[in-house]
Amino acid sequence: MQNLTPRAFPTTRLRRNRASDFSRRLVRENQLTPDNLIYPVFVLEGEGQREQVPSMPGVERLSIDLLVEQATELVDLGIPAVALFPVVSAEKKNLSGSGAWDSDGLAQRAVRALKKAQPELGVITDVALDPFTTHGQDGIIDNDGYVLNDVTVEALVSQALSHADAGADVVAPSDMMDGRIGAIRDALENAGYVNTRILAYSAKYASSYYGPFRDAVGSAANLGKGNKSTYQMDPANSDEALHEVVMDLSEGADMVMIKPGMPYLDIVYRVKTELQVPTFVYQVSGEYAMHMAAAKNGWLDGDAVMMESLMAMRRAGADGILTYFAVRAARLMRERQG
Repeated sequence: MQNLTPRAFPTTRLRRNRASDFSRRLVRENQLTPDNLIYPVFVLEGEGQREQVPSMPGVERLSIDLLVEQATELVDLGIPAVALFPVVSAEKKNLSGSGAWDSDGLAQRAVRALKKAQPELGVITDVALDPFTTHGQDGIIDNDGYVLNDVTVEALVSQALSHADAGADVVAPSDMMDGRIGAIRDALENAGYVNTRILAYSAKYASSYYGPFRDAVGSAANLGKGNKSTYQMDPANSDEALHEVVMDLSEGADMVMIKPGMPYLDIVYRVKTELQVPTFVYQVSGEYAMHMAAAKNGWLDGDAVMMESLMAMRRAGADGILTYFAVRAARLMRERQG
């Protein structure tokens, strides 16, 4: 494409197209619709159970029956999918995280209930052991606390298969173990789940923005002062993210995830422009909590910064956005459409 040099002012007035609403809409380069949103949900045991997450105002842990009720609104709003995260009680946690692949586990039962009630709603399941381990790490540890890669991958395969058995549309390994995408893909194919998609958390950084999420799923206390730097990515690295994404794609990932969101939009942009693959981003709990706190204090316009942040992710190249704002944003879009 030939580079065109704009003629000098006043022949070129870039404000002309900004002067009216209709022309701003006509020349808008990116669009945000409910189709771009995925709603992360926290599910807990019991019936009629609803718990607020103190560090995430407006976000609740719901029992399966209430989650199924909420799914009706999600479908009505046009939100394509939920990402499911179980809140596991302490007595069901152990060193190996074996509850993760219990066929009658909380996540598995939630998947079955959601697919029965709203079969058109996509269900994405988290494949990682941290909600199920007493130490809060995403894998099985040795005596020194180091997360063992290969034995963890075996456990993740069992977890992913149990989710597929339950009817999950997409399994989303968020653990950052080497080789787990290929192992899961092979297992799904061999079990006949040829259309079960894999959303790989390919560039998941060892970030400090995850704190409220760990509160929500109950892994913060187990992790304590530990960290996940031996398997999640160093925030200083960018080229490594491309390496991770390419490896996961070569092993059979259908979609890739960058996490967190706004602090890592350079990674989203690089992945989308250099690889041109389905690229998702997670607007994580810390980002949500900061927006909510600033809005509560009157420092920012909550709806305005919510929509601006989501549009920024679309502009960077994100096809799908996991965000706790999904319902609120979709409602606002509907109101604006009249």
